[in-house]
Amino acid sequence: MSHRLRIERMTAPTFWRCEASWSWTSRPLSDHLLWCVLDGRGELELAGRRRELRPGVCAVFEPGDAPRATHDPHRRLLVFGMHFDVGPDPGVSAGVAPEPRWGEVTDREFLGVLARTSDASYRRGDPSGRHQAELCLEQLVVLVRDAVHHPGRSATDAPVDEIARQLRQDPGRDWTVAEMARRASLSRAQFTRRFVTQLGMSPAQYLIQARMDRAHQLLTESGMTVTETAAALGYTDVPYFSRQYKQRTGRTPSQDR
Repeated sequence: MSHRLRIERMTAPTFWRCEASWSWTSRPLSDHLLWCVLDGRGELELAGRRRELRPGVCAVFEPGDAPRATHDPHRRLLVFGMHFDVGPDPGVSAGVAPEPRWGEVTDREFLGVLARTSDASYRRGDPSGRHQAELCLEQLVVLVRDAVHHPGRSATDAPVDEIARQLRQDPGRDWTVAEMARRASLSRAQFTRRFVTQLGMSPAQYLIQARMDRAHQLLTESGMTVTETAAALGYTDVPYFSRQYKQRTGRTPSQDR
């Protein structure tokens, strides 16, 4: 969406575990509907298009849509959702529901946090809670649209993403490729190949970049000396640290301190 979502009305966020005999045949909707699967298995249909339902599959329907759904009674769906109306700006309302209407949100933990926060905030019943619930709704809609237009990485990519996050969070650690591969439950060759494919550089080069990014932050914000910064990031050779820093920033550490 090119503009922020302007929520005019939203119903109470709701979680429901569909009954074993449940099926859904909606009348044409009069408003927008956010619909997120948190657990279970099933199938969703809209205008002749079908989508297998599993945790993380979410949809944003628009007025006039008439979705249908079924589920496996032995793996009952747990759904989170709410109805809502948007503001009068036609440029905004036309861009709320994605095409296709559904996508798969790979970060199911974040999806769950937004759903629970939206529910708890709304039920507080005060203006601050209502505002927070609206922000959560906006974020959920953006999350679904992003899942549709920029499909997330597969589950097999998650271990490499997690290692990359750990490198950025703790670049001063004495990391080795062997340790990274072991944490990702991959061979060194598999890990390196996947890392380069996903992040565009080798694990060693990514670690150096993470260290230089952190070095810039420490030098410009913490008051640490060049020697202290180098040591904090695992460098015993300060001139070598300075050369790497200049190669990647175009400046010496002393110039940035």
